[in-house]
Amino acid sequence: MAIIQLKTEFRNDQGKGASRRLRHAGKIPAVLYGGDRAPISIQFEQNPMLHVTANEKFYTSILELIVGEKTQKAVLRDMQRHPYKKLIMHMDFQRISDTEKLRMKIPFHFINQEISPAGKTTGVLVLRELNDVEVLCLPKDLPEFIEIDLGALKLGDIIHLSEVTLPDGVEIPELALGKEHDVAVIVAKMSAAEQSEETTGDAAAAAAAPAAGKGGKAAPAKAAAAPAKGAPAKGAAPAKGAAPAKAAAPAPKKK
Repeated sequence: MAIIQLKTEFRNDQGKGASRRLRHAGKIPAVLYGGDRAPISIQFEQNPMLHVTANEKFYTSILELIVGEKTQKAVLRDMQRHPYKKLIMHMDFQRISDTEKLRMKIPFHFINQEISPAGKTTGVLVLRELNDVEVLCLPKDLPEFIEIDLGALKLGDIIHLSEVTLPDGVEIPELALGKEHDVAVIVAKMSAAEQSEETTGDAAAAAAAPAAGKGGKAAPAKAAAAPAKGAPAKGAAPAKGAAPAKAAAPAPKKK
């Protein structure tokens, strides 16, 4: 479990106008809610928060918010960014209890793909169907990430959620909903281009092979085309009663 401490301040002004003024002053409006206490409005400095949120582990860590003279444990539940400026517009935090399980999305870290049989085979695609998963655990058991070793992955392999090794005290609640929720995380398959080349090669080989007759002998070539109807076969006598062919006209004499 990773813990990150953040200094924050109470804010009394609320509403869109107050939030706009805070952003112009380089601050981030935020809300802390949950537990058995009422929500409170807080604010953070923009630049330090931009630096902290650039680290992946910020999103899967227990956050200790120092509010006044008290420290409250929380997790990030929502963060709104500006559409194109490097600014955080608003943040939501939820209080947590050491004795209550919480749900959090945890990223997968894939290792050893490059040394796996699938990674070394030309034309094999290793598809990452999921990049993170929601887990259920106590705060003390919350992992920063879940590691998946692909060192033995080969063509045709599929790694499902149920095959992922989880840290102690961590479970995937989606698996309790039935087999249809045991979705694929990793799929190793041949690329479409490679499949097309294999199919084309097989078809060409089949076309080049001679058609085999009975006993493995090659089938005889087709017979020559029959003469046209009414035309005598080559060397055959004219039909009985048939009119003789007209003689060719003599060439004119030279004067």
